[in-house]
Amino acid sequence: MAVTASTVAETCAAAKRAAHLLGGASTEAKNAALEATARLLGERTAEILEANAADLTDERAAGLTESLRDRLTLSEERIAAMADGVRAIVALPDPVGEELEHRVLENGLDLRKVRVPLGVVAVVYEARPNVTIDCAALTIKSGNAIVLRGSSYAERSNGALAAIVREALAEAGLPEDAVLLLAGGGREDLAELATQDGFVDLLIPRGGEGLKNSLKNVATVPVMYAAAGNCHVYVHDDADLAMARRIAYNAKVQRPGVCNAAETLLVNARVAADFLPGILADLHAAGVELVGDERTRELGAGVEIGAATDEDWGTEYLDLKMVVGVVDSLDEAVDHINGHGTGHSEAIVTSSPDACDRFAAGVDAAVVYRNASTRFTDGFEFGMGAEIGNSTQKLHARGPIGLRELTTFKYVVHGDGQVRE
Repeated sequence: MAVTASTVAETCAAAKRAAHLLGGASTEAKNAALEATARLLGERTAEILEANAADLTDERAAGLTESLRDRLTLSEERIAAMADGVRAIVALPDPVGEELEHRVLENGLDLRKVRVPLGVVAVVYEARPNVTIDCAALTIKSGNAIVLRGSSYAERSNGALAAIVREALAEAGLPEDAVLLLAGGGREDLAELATQDGFVDLLIPRGGEGLKNSLKNVATVPVMYAAAGNCHVYVHDDADLAMARRIAYNAKVQRPGVCNAAETLLVNARVAADFLPGILADLHAAGVELVGDERTRELGAGVEIGAATDEDWGTEYLDLKMVVGVVDSLDEAVDHINGHGTGHSEAIVTSSPDACDRFAAGVDAAVVYRNASTRFTDGFEFGMGAEIGNSTQKLHARGPIGLRELTTFKYVVHGDGQVRE
């Protein structure tokens, strides 16, 4: 059974025992478990969709926004994409055992620095059942056990998917408890998970600032936040405006309910009159609710644009809403982004390498784009197979959290009798 009836402490202890076994497993065994996972996803598609349909019709999902319902919804195509992601992880090099450094010290000691698994990774996430598969596949390949804690309104979907991975682990001769799923509980259960010292080696919360702040107050285990994405697109004064129009539209509209969607559009004053009427009309036609500063509203060309509040500039909408502003310089754009952004993904549209370099050096973010949509910040798009989330902090990983980000290292030192004087 995938959803455990055990306590949080018992679940984490079981995961720790499994981590000791999985950490020493061969690449071949781990890949076999992943290949079996991909196969079973295809064979059990109907069962997964049935569980997902039950989640979608459950009263617990009744109050979800359209963007959250989209994130919860599975389809044959999305399940096939999960399987493709698992196979992509199979094809990646195993990071465990990778030699990072090798040198012989003056005293003759042979010193190697090698990658090793973290141990037990716990992930807290909402809505998106595909996260269950992405996280499990990445932790298996990197030699870690995982404790998953999804939303209560995705309980059936997550349970069906976690059961498939556990079956695949057993088929490959690896411990089933390397993947454990906690039922979505309340804040008390979350606090208990965040205080499992000695069992949980890293907690990764995927969610907004509310989740982040609640954990900051209680966590005693290491936490890597895959938190909010208040992403910006800045259109510089030398931008190709047709390109900028495509990029800004894609960054907002292509999938607005995800963390790498743009929430703010900033436009240099020198091109605002030429650029804003067209892109605002495009966004409005796509159903985007627009708010903006005074100069943006003056250039709206008949498009309804509300007055932006101070709160709007710092909000991750995760929906079809966008705030638009006019700035007088690149430096003003950088200052605005650093004052309101969350360190996720920021884009500049410019024909100037110098402007790009100044923007990239000045903006404090995990990923910076020149002439591309923020929507590419994704482990699969970056060739990492999948991701557990996007870290918006600086230690110990930043950006998409993939295989290498789920490892640490140890020094292995060989001698021939040396003692320290």
